[in-house]
Amino acid sequence: MAITQERAERIARAHACSGCQEYSYRKVAVKPSSEALRDSLRVDWVAALTCGVCGLVSEVGIDGEGDVVYVG
Repeated sequence: MAITQERAERIARAHACSGCQEYSYRKVAVKPSSEALRDSLRVDWVAALTCGVCGLVSEVGIDGEGDVVYVG
């Protein structure tokens, strides 16, 4: 893993909400990705985000270089 958990959290917070396009999150939880995600998508960190405006719960996958791989 090239980036730290702290850096992955900052990257996740800098990603706009898919629902309302705001950057205000009520809750952000970043954890290491599962072995399956690491092998198939090369994702190192998974962030669970809860929007502070619309309440949408989404997930962001971040690779070792700090790029967002998927948003779901």
